[in-house]
Amino acid sequence: MTASRARRLKADLALIFVSLVWGATFVLIKQALDSVSTILFLTLRFTIAAAALAALFLGRVSNSLRQWRAGALVGSFLFTGYCLQTTGLRYTTPSKAGFITGFYIVLVPVFSAAVYRRAPQAAEVAGVALASVGMCLLTLPSLRLEIGYGDLLVLGSAVAYAFHILVLGRFSAEMSYETLSVSQITTGALLGAISFWWLEKPHILFHANVIVALAVTGLLATALAFAVQSWAQQFTTPTRTALIFALEPVFAWLTSYVLTGELLSPRGAAGAVLILTGVLLVELKPARFARHQSDRQRVSL
Repeated sequence: MTASRARRLKADLALIFVSLVWGATFVLIKQALDSVSTILFLTLRFTIAAAALAALFLGRVSNSLRQWRAGALVGSFLFTGYCLQTTGLRYTTPSKAGFITGFYIVLVPVFSAAVYRRAPQAAEVAGVALASVGMCLLTLPSLRLEIGYGDLLVLGSAVAYAFHILVLGRFSAEMSYETLSVSQITTGALLGAISFWWLEKPHILFHANVIVALAVTGLLATALAFAVQSWAQQFTTPTRTALIFALEPVFAWLTSYVLTGELLSPRGAAGAVLILTGVLLVELKPARFARHQSDRQRVSL
């Protein structure tokens, strides 16, 4: 195995681990939100993560204003996604939130096509169509055009996460993963600190669920996970990253099933299958098609 292929394999395995961590936290966050306001929870989560990363990467973070601006842009998309997703979790189930969030995996190549002005391929159009039908089956309570408030918020987070992956892929080759990790998470902490006290009525009741959720999401699902993602995307493509993250909603449902016994209805299960089918159709499109320009940037790595 060549050195470049070995690095890509390590990156893929690292991203699978990230998917597992993220998928497993939906239930923890859902339970914690009974005792803490949304943006305050995110502010604490990002602050814990920023402090941990600053200590871990002490002396290895650049003070370049240009690089911190790039990190701030990445962090803005990230924090927006988390605000929408975490708020949406108050009004929907962990498994539904996991599968709806997974819709961003389809959006990554579609948005990449728009950014690089390349018409979507047939596989991408078909994948989006399948995933859209799947989302309707999963989220609409009846055949009438109704969608839950929480489902809609989580769908908005999927859009933000898609842009986060694209922008992160853009800058990960130009700056160290240490600087990119610290700058984006610090941006999230600052955005939370300047907004939680006026966007909501902040409250928190410290008990085991909240403390465990803050520790796990702050240290594992934010500090470690985004440091790993920032490192891994040096050696893989945005669309390949998105494909691996297709495992996240599966892990979310499995965790919800193990911890709470939540089952998907036949209608919901059919929707989940269509979403994953759409994701795989987009990401495993025939090799004869040209790579995305965003992919070509990384072939030499």
